[in-house]
Formats: sequence, C-alpha cells, structure tokens
Amino acid sequence: VQLQASGGGLVQAGGSLRLSCAPSGKILGVNRRGWYRQAPGKERELVALIMNNGLTNYGDSVKGRFSISRDVARNTWDLQMNSLKPEDTAVYFCNVKTTYERVYWGQGTQVTVSS
Repeated sequence: VQLQASGGGLVQAGGSLRLSCAPSGKILGVNRRGWYRQAPGKERELVALIMNNGLTNYGDSVKGRFSISRDVARNTWDLQMNSLKPEDTAVYFCNVKTTYERVYWGQGTQVTVSS
C-alpha cells in the first residue's frame, strides 16, 4: 500500500495551500494519521497528527495556522495551511501508524513559500 500526497506548490507568504493524502489500498489497524515535513539540511519534523478519535496534535511552529482533518468516507486526510511563511518551505510527507507499530510514508510533496 502506498500513500499518495497531493496539493503542494508555490505560494506567496501569507497565502494558503491544502494538502491531501490518500492510501492506494486498505491499511489494517491504523490508529494515527499525520503530516511531517523536511526542509533542506534539516531533520524531518512533525507538522500535525490526527488520531482515530479525532484528537489532534501540532508542531509548535504551525499551531494556529495549520489544521489537519480526516474524511472517513473517502479514507483521506488533509492539511489546511494558512498564513504560510517562507520558513514553511519543505517537502511534506503524509504518514500513518498502525496498532502493529508499522509506519507508512507517502512520497512527499513540495511546498514552496516565497517572500
């Protein structure tokens, strides 16, 4: 099963983008869905997580600007990014973790924020 991330692109500072992630098939035992990002020369960092019960968790740098949501019927999850800053420029990866401690990663989508 692969995770397909979409929605990245180039946007000016202050703008918005919406990322979406969809698995190519069924993944058993998923208990957490999320987004991470990696900027050049930096380690991959947490952006946002959403649990099966709807609880969310955000990285400190995106709190109040980004929002993660899940569409149960479509089995997708989105990341709404508002008030984007140049420092948000990175490759964004979607991710799931299962109750069997298995982790799946998407291929990444580039987000570039110009100043």
